[in-house]
Amino acid sequence: MNRFTRDLEGAQVPAPAVAPKTVLVIAGLAWSLVNFRLTLMQRMMANGHRVLAAAPDFDPETETRLRAEGIEPLTVPMHRTGLNPSQDVQTLRALRKLIRDRRPDVILPYTMKPIVYGCLAARLERHHRCYPLFTGLGYAFSEDAPQGKRRVVRRVAIELHRRALRAVRLGFYYNSADLQDLRRFRMIPEEARMVAIPGSGADTDHFAATPIPDGIPVFLFVARMLRSKGISDLLQAARILRDEGRAFRLELLGPTDSNPDAIDAETLQLLHDSGEIIYHGATRDVRPYLRACHVFVLPTRLREGVPRTILEAMSSARAVITTDAPGCGETVGDGEGGVVVPKGDPVALAGAMRRFLDDPDLAARMGRQARERVRRNNDIHAVNRLLLTEMGLEAEPRIASPPAIEHAVA
Repeated sequence: MNRFTRDLEGAQVPAPAVAPKTVLVIAGLAWSLVNFRLTLMQRMMANGHRVLAAAPDFDPETETRLRAEGIEPLTVPMHRTGLNPSQDVQTLRALRKLIRDRRPDVILPYTMKPIVYGCLAARLERHHRCYPLFTGLGYAFSEDAPQGKRRVVRRVAIELHRRALRAVRLGFYYNSADLQDLRRFRMIPEEARMVAIPGSGADTDHFAATPIPDGIPVFLFVARMLRSKGISDLLQAARILRDEGRAFRLELLGPTDSNPDAIDAETLQLLHDSGEIIYHGATRDVRPYLRACHVFVLPTRLREGVPRTILEAMSSARAVITTDAPGCGETVGDGEGGVVVPKGDPVALAGAMRRFLDDPDLAARMGRQARERVRRNNDIHAVNRLLLTEMGLEAEPRIASPPAIEHAVA
């Protein structure tokens, strides 16, 4: 039976022949397996591999979707945030048992807890093909000189990574800032080879280009409702523009969160009722909201990996306003796919938004540039091909650009 994958242009091509393997993908959030990794796992399946997907909190929709693709969902206990030793020991034990019982050939964990406890479980079970995918180091590494609780969390995170990753020989990372910290704090072995991955990629067919709508300009923010994502800066920028008499809508899309940094549901409702924002809540399909907006805005203060929301907006031919936080500005390209402003600067953010209000054609022009940029740099099929070839799950393509590889440094 012929198996097929997709090449850089999305066309079907025969999948390179490799020996079938069992692959275990470990996530900290079940829905992310569908939202971020489904295309990757589909390509694994197309290459003849068996795929196991482990995560906590499977909901019926996610489980049904994975099973329909032939992917086996496996529930493991895991708390995505917080450091609770007894809970984390349960996670480690469950992952060790899973590896021992299912004997995967390759393990791919992503995000902090799956990486730490997945790699540690693999090491304790003497499994040597665990390849962590660092999508962003997050909260503990978002400041150069953290204080208080954040400083303690960083120390714990560093020690956990050192213990868990000491047997890792290959890993993947999204941005150079994360790589620098991984090396600087000796969280990965000196001899480990690290390969740059341009984010989770954008499916430019699924997120097709759509025309800019008529009507009042709409700025769309999509993320978890965290202050560190720049919501306060965005509200201040919007107030500056409204004080000038500017007309526009500011729409927020995304879930609330248990993080202490989160904006609570009551505050969001008050902002919505006052007319400052239109809050849509959470969704599993962002495309209708992207179609209805003029400009996408993510004024994050955090170090991001490569935000999937930015890639999806760019793929949809939407200009992006974002900050110079690692993972964001270099993805957009100031003046090409949108406008990049200093993080934590509401005045500069208002200035970027003002440019689109002053020039009604700018959103469409930069939107076209954004789509071309994401097709060139972040195509999901190219991203998946790179991951699979590096892990030995797909043969090298006939024509391929060499991956950006960071070799070990002292």
